[in-house]
Amino acid sequence: MSRGRILLVDDDRDLLKAAADWLEISGFSVSAFDRAEEAYRQLMREESDVVMTDIRMPGIDGMTLLSSIVRTNGEVPVILMTGHGDVAVAVRAMKQGAEDFIEKPYDAEHLLSVLDKAVEKRRMKQEIARLQGLVRESGGVEIVGDSPAIRNLRGRIAMLADVDIDVLIIGETGTGKELVARALHRQSRRSAGPFVALNCAALPESIFESEVFGHVKGAFTGALSDRQGKFEHAAGGTIFLDEIESMPLALQAKILRVLQERVIERLGENGPRPADVRVLAAAKSDLSGEIAAGRFREDLFYRLATVDIRIPPLRQRQEDIGLLFGHFASLAAHRYGRAERQAPAGFAAQLRGEAWRGNVRELKARAERFALGLDEPANQSAEIPALAGAALPDRLAAYEAHLIREALEKHEDNTAKAATSLGIPHRTLNEKIARYGLRMAAEKRSAP
Repeated sequence: MSRGRILLVDDDRDLLKAAADWLEISGFSVSAFDRAEEAYRQLMREESDVVMTDIRMPGIDGMTLLSSIVRTNGEVPVILMTGHGDVAVAVRAMKQGAEDFIEKPYDAEHLLSVLDKAVEKRRMKQEIARLQGLVRESGGVEIVGDSPAIRNLRGRIAMLADVDIDVLIIGETGTGKELVARALHRQSRRSAGPFVALNCAALPESIFESEVFGHVKGAFTGALSDRQGKFEHAAGGTIFLDEIESMPLALQAKILRVLQERVIERLGENGPRPADVRVLAAAKSDLSGEIAAGRFREDLFYRLATVDIRIPPLRQRQEDIGLLFGHFASLAAHRYGRAERQAPAGFAAQLRGEAWRGNVRELKARAERFALGLDEPANQSAEIPALAGAALPDRLAAYEAHLIREALEKHEDNTAKAATSLGIPHRTLNEKIARYGLRMAAEKRSAP
């Protein structure tokens, strides 16, 4: 697989050929043009992962090309190549939609790093768009992620979905137990029937039996007519008993009878009624502790756990965190009519380093707050401890951004003094400020 498809534009043909050769040797697919008009026509014919263009060119210059791409194909990141005197122009261009800029003469390894990040971002957006299409097609029950753990989960769901057997779904709070149950139902032969979800922890014991099995007129004070219970309502489909560990012990024997004999009795009625329903139950643990404490019937557990599905917690699928966050933030932005926001460099690494005790539910809430502008990413100094479990490049990037931010604050955003204190060229500092989104933060601090 290509490292990425690059559309390269530079009117200096010698530099254009040298850069194209280097990028192709490095694993990229390159389409090179010395005129912006030809490059733009090529982009309209065939999409690229990244456009990298010089700013100053005869005819259509890089800024005009950027504007055209943002207007017609805004998902494609654009990286500008600038001379030393064009840095201020490049920074303004980033506010107009450019992804990054590189000063000439550029360091070849730094160029590869910038392109890799841009390609990854582009492909992430494409994957998010693909997933959202699947979610729409599946009625909102697509399980998002590409980690080995999630691929295995999807495979187990596909294997069990059309086998008309009861299933116990085990997963921590917020891992998506109901989502798995809905996926099992949607892929089963019962998909045309109803899917009825019942949270066992939310029903008071006094009304539990009536709610689940129904009642006949006069069964108790206030029973003014016959009423169908959840099992009858789910006939021909699936009933999902969430938090089954919270089910009152006295009722567990009645649920066991339903599972064994496939009949129910309404409260106040003597005759059995058929229960043509598949039962999916969910618990936060494997129930061994509840059984040992006498709060859950062992025979019911074994009847339910003939087949189980275990959902991995988010900490065991860290490679999915960035994708999930982007997916939920994008959905929230569209739902609330907001422009999609871009997270700063190092933020994905910060997310991967967090505990996520609330799992996907907690991540979704964080993404929605971010999309609404209610949850700004933590400052870099706060990020560093959270990066202990992140990949080394992410940790280094976050730490570098932290040091640059400190230097800018110390020298009141004077980039020349900050560059001197950091021991790096002014040009290099400008590139890093743009790459980490620090210039925008500096401007905010100086705003009234």
